[in-house]
Amino acid sequence: MLKKKLIAEFIGTYFLVFAGPGAMVIDDITKSISHVGVAITFGLVVMALIYTFGHISGAHFNPAVTIGFLVRGDISLRDSIYYIVTQFAGALFASFTTLLLFGNVANLGATLPSFSEGQSFTLEFILTFVLMMVILGSAVHGKAIKEFAGLAIGGTVGLMAMFAGPICGASMNPARSLGPAIVSGATQHLWLYLVATVLGAVVASLVYKTIKE
Repeated sequence: MLKKKLIAEFIGTYFLVFAGPGAMVIDDITKSISHVGVAITFGLVVMALIYTFGHISGAHFNPAVTIGFLVRGDISLRDSIYYIVTQFAGALFASFTTLLLFGNVANLGATLPSFSEGQSFTLEFILTFVLMMVILGSAVHGKAIKEFAGLAIGGTVGLMAMFAGPICGASMNPARSLGPAIVSGATQHLWLYLVATVLGAVVASLVYKTIKE
């Protein structure tokens, strides 16, 4: 059972990082997608992947989300470690694919702060907090209409990418940031996207627990 879940997480994270950051690379080459198009790509790919793999692995594709679920006790420590390693592997493979196809263009879609690290850290924390709240409210809560979870979560990712992307990259996902950063070599701000996103998801899980109770 775990093997099936890990295959789903690998494919899902691979395609998320291939399509989203890949859209940034293709836009840099062709100037045909635009920032709005990139944001929509992120939202649509997340939505499609949730409907494809949600019933198999829970459709995390995001170490911050996995850690958020670990804090809630929804996943065991052992399984969460397998999930996170698999997600990072999927992200790295996706970025290698993009590198082979297009070369090291636009840092392979790596997330980089436009202004100060503090500003981007705060934004990433808030964005991931909201994303985790939406995931818990639309896909986990007993009264949630789970058929619409993909729309709600994909829409949230697209929305965040639309308004915050130009400032902080709107990562909300350590794997999404790690793959392009490691493969392109643009690792100078990577810590920010690993720490702020995990903190946002963990705080959201704790706050949601109080709301739900």
